[in-house]
Amino acid sequence: MAVLRAEGITKSFNGQKIIEQISLELKEGELVSLLGVSGGGKTTLFNVIAGLSLPDEGKVFLDDMDITGKPGQVSYMLQKDLLLPYRTIEDNVVLPLLIKGMKKKDARQKVSGYFGRFGLEGAQKQYPSQLSGGMKQRAALLRTYLFSRRVALLDEPFSALDMLTKSAVHDWYLQVMEQIHLSTLFVTHDIDEAILLSDRICLLTGKPGHITKEIRIEEPRPRKKDFSLSEQFLEYKRQILSHLEGR
Repeated sequence: MAVLRAEGITKSFNGQKIIEQISLELKEGELVSLLGVSGGGKTTLFNVIAGLSLPDEGKVFLDDMDITGKPGQVSYMLQKDLLLPYRTIEDNVVLPLLIKGMKKKDARQKVSGYFGRFGLEGAQKQYPSQLSGGMKQRAALLRTYLFSRRVALLDEPFSALDMLTKSAVHDWYLQVMEQIHLSTLFVTHDIDEAILLSDRICLLTGKPGHITKEIRIEEPRPRKKDFSLSEQFLEYKRQILSHLEGR
């Protein structure tokens, strides 16, 4: 059963089509990646799915409810953590609840149980400048989750992290995703990252952008530690590179 569906999405800017007739679905508990070259329309598609931009054609459904052009129905996290430097981590995290009208005291109490699960216990009263890059991304992901607890749209959230930190955050995110029953649509330019995290990878190519190939990763999540060194991993990478390069 799909928790999120985009059907026939077309979007233009200044008379030029950026994406055309894109359809995809996200099932409960899945992580699906959108992979393609820069300027291919991935972020444009995300903006439409998040309700921040109206499509020229097509619809977006969350649990069969039409959410086209209705922001706030799914969570959306951009590449930068966008934590407010003058607020503590606790007060950054509660922002979605405050926006929904909850009192600060009640919001703080409601989120208190999540800090341990998100690896942030003890950091509540600290400021973003006091945290590492990985910890800031965890705080940003918790804040994102509180906007909508079913579906998260993540637009290159780990691209600024170094390799070792990124690997640790990958493992952590997959664990948390399973624990809180979250479904994730993920934009990345990193082929290795897409293979390591995804259940399915949708390749977005052309101008205007279309989904021209879908690759299902058969290796169960979380991947084995040596999976990235395996022949199976390299074969997935060959398929993706060959398609993106038009070979």
